[in-house]
Amino acid sequence: MVAAAVLGAVLLSVATADSAQGSTQVVALAASVSQVFDNIRSWLIGILAGLATVFLTVGGVRYLMAGGDPGEVEKAKTAFKSAGWGYGLAALAPVVVDILKRIVGAE
Repeated sequence: MVAAAVLGAVLLSVATADSAQGSTQVVALAASVSQVFDNIRSWLIGILAGLATVFLTVGGVRYLMAGGDPGEVEKAKTAFKSAGWGYGLAALAPVVVDILKRIVGAE
């Protein structure tokens, strides 16, 4: 079964390669390298802020549900600290991407 799947993938790639040799067309979603870095910055900020919000929510729920249990309160505080780190990294993402732009020379 695996051999049949591999054989099918190889035949499909050979057939696609033969038909693609006739016309080469480059599809670029970004106009420049600078735009790629801007897109990376936006995605990075979104992912980090989203994860930080999840940690903030989990910490808040744990704190509310702790009921005075010191162990659960400490877990909630740890989640709050993680959320703070996440928001801090999201705030620093533009700086990191600008440094990468300068290293690559995309400015």
